[in-house]
Amino acid sequence: MKGVVEYMLSRLAITLFTIIIFLFSCSNDVKIDNENNPASDLKQSDKKIGVLLVSHGSHSAKWREMLLAIEDSVRTEVMQNEKIVSLRSAYMEYTEPSIATRMKEFDDEGFTDVVIVPVFLTVSSHSFDDIPTIVGLKREQGVIDQLKSEKIDCYNAKANITITELLDFSDILLKNVVRRVNALSENPENESLALIAYGDEKYNVEWTALMNRLGETVQKEVGIDVYGFDWCGHIVHYDVNKTTNIVDSLLTVKEKAIVVPILVAFDEMFQIDIIGGGLKKVKKANNVVYKPDAILPDENIEAWVEKTIDEAVNGLH
Repeated sequence: MKGVVEYMLSRLAITLFTIIIFLFSCSNDVKIDNENNPASDLKQSDKKIGVLLVSHGSHSAKWREMLLAIEDSVRTEVMQNEKIVSLRSAYMEYTEPSIATRMKEFDDEGFTDVVIVPVFLTVSSHSFDDIPTIVGLKREQGVIDQLKSEKIDCYNAKANITITELLDFSDILLKNVVRRVNALSENPENESLALIAYGDEKYNVEWTALMNRLGETVQKEVGIDVYGFDWCGHIVHYDVNKTTNIVDSLLTVKEKAIVVPILVAFDEMFQIDIIGGGLKKVKKANNVVYKPDAILPDENIEAWVEKTIDEAVNGLH
């Protein structure tokens, strides 16, 4: 219960931060870190609005394709809003087009406003610190130095910027996991559930609370009454044994273990090498049910993107 309370307080803080960014973005009098912002004095009818779908980025071509597919899927619906001039995608790191590259394009083409939609699972250092810093909304030197060390470019955009809420503000993720577990489950009474997510050291309380929400939802909706979770990302140094250990533990309680990756898209390194590699070391490997899939593709997420964009753009007017 403590973790859930801390999670809700954290979500409130993130929501307030998003509102503050939105108010700064829409204000005719204030523009963060930008003294010469012609966009701030324009009438509503003179606005030129762009939308940028932002994802983490990956060396995996398959991962990038799944994120770009969102742009393709929502383009027709999004562009029906006559206020929107352009819809584009960007990656935070590893590959182009980067966020900085896209924001420079928007400025060069005279866009007055850019709505950024982070296609991120939940609050993390990336969503709360990195993205706002990359576009000039936050100026914490420690974050700037860290981004520079990772060769991630920052750019103080001239356009007004609105950053929307994250995916787990809705119940889409809960429905997604229930659907995927149902597809693998045959006898819930004899099964346990292992959720394997990337994780985040700074926001570990929030990630832990989210995993508990997912596990409790599966208990209620599917009937699998034993679950556990662990991380596969930087927080555990990509250790395959984390997956091995949680599944071994679950198999001492239930006959079978269903393993579900809580990852936005498919990346060979995570679903195959790390999670799959960990499962190969499980003592009762034949009792493991695993599909190396991801949260995407999901039509509900596409609908969420469309709704989020529409609300944010209409809010600018």
